[in-house]
Amino acid sequence: MEQKLRRDRNIGSNLKALREKHNISQEKLCALLQQRGCDIGRSTYAKYENGELNIKISVLMELRKIYDCTYDDFFEGLDIQE
Repeated sequence: MEQKLRRDRNIGSNLKALREKHNISQEKLCALLQQRGCDIGRSTYAKYENGELNIKISVLMELRKIYDCTYDDFFEGLDIQE
């Protein structure tokens, strides 16, 4: 039996672009997130940007506040085409 592979959407490049737009290092961003109650290390955040790990909604909510952006900014360019 052949397995069907599922291709998922990845917001990693948008996360990285937003971080770089605000001139924040991954390490500093993680420190800001930790101050806001998100227990996240730099290596975990790097996996979010590389698309190796799905980002938690709680982290996304705090990033939206840090960047003062909309949720649409995280999903820009990810049009759903089935």
